[in-house]
Amino acid sequence: MRLITQTKNAPSPSSPWGFYISTFGIVFILLWLGIFKFTPTEALAIKPLIMNHPLSSWLYRLLSVQAVSNIVGIVEIAVALLILLCLKFKQLRRYAGIGVCIIFITTLSYLFTTPNMFKYVDGIPVTDFFILKDILFLGFGINLLQSAKK
Repeated sequence: MRLITQTKNAPSPSSPWGFYISTFGIVFILLWLGIFKFTPTEALAIKPLIMNHPLSSWLYRLLSVQAVSNIVGIVEIAVALLILLCLKFKQLRRYAGIGVCIIFITTLSYLFTTPNMFKYVDGIPVTDFFILKDILFLGFGINLLQSAKK
């Protein structure tokens, strides 16, 4: 019984340092990637991902490869700036959290919609690991949503 009491009263594992490191880390990455989306190299790099996704493939029927990439970049930059604004205006955390979750659920879904994402190396399935990092970013978005309820 004493263990349960101690667990209930244990301090929260969260720290302001961890929050700020992860906040500025995700802002930095979203800004960097968002800016990179305006280059022809990145526009071509993301084309197979977007083109093979059932919710976004239609974009290429309406817009150029670069225009689609620019839209993705604008969204990433806007969400990064919204996250920064959350530091001053906590009421924006819900919207930033939703934006982060949408971005990273979408990018994680590319693992399942893009052909040849998984390969076998020495009998172990491997993928382009740059997308797997988005699991952590999705966790950050969920934390933002949860903190908006407080």
